[in-house]
Amino acid sequence: MRHRMHGRKLGRTSAHRKAMFRNQLVALFEHERIVTTLPKAKELRPLAERMVTLARTGTLANRRRVLTMVPDKAIVRKLFDEIAPRFMERPGGYTRIVRLGRRRGDGAELAIIEFVDYVLESKEHGGESGKTSLMDRARGIFGGGKKDEAAEAAPSDETPAKAEAPAEEPEAEAAPAEPEAPAEAEAAPADEQQETSEEKPAD
Repeated sequence: MRHRMHGRKLGRTSAHRKAMFRNQLVALFEHERIVTTLPKAKELRPLAERMVTLARTGTLANRRRVLTMVPDKAIVRKLFDEIAPRFMERPGGYTRIVRLGRRRGDGAELAIIEFVDYVLESKEHGGESGKTSLMDRARGIFGGGKKDEAAEAAPSDETPAKAEAPAEEPEAEAAPAEPEAPAEAEAAPADEQQETSEEKPAD
């Protein structure tokens, strides 16, 4: 029995587990939001919050301590200059975990770990780069993307109908009432000729 044993093994050796958490910390500080399994998110959360707490002071010693877990200098610079100043008035709890449900393949429970002040960008801004958002990819894992595709297909079906409606208007305009008047004028002389022809034998 694992009495007084702290932390989850996650089916990995200590070196593999440490390397995985280092990579996840880099991804979290870079994107400020990642999708992982729930046990990994629960183990990553205290590490990430400890790094933010060290970055709040901004001393050289703490910067070197953070570099032992976050090997990317550009990400450490972002942590100290951009992320940590946002939490200067917050005593703790910089991240949150949002459960997503079970993964389709192996049934593992997924979760999102993100900073509490993270704001999801609108699709209008994300649509310029052509990349799908993190939530769209998460919905695709659970099969939620079918509804989105059906919703997107509905407006596309309506657009051709709207495009065909203006095409019918020129056809109505192309048949003006003016050509009918000459037809009547041509018919009138023919009737007069018949009347004259009928009147001649009467004389």
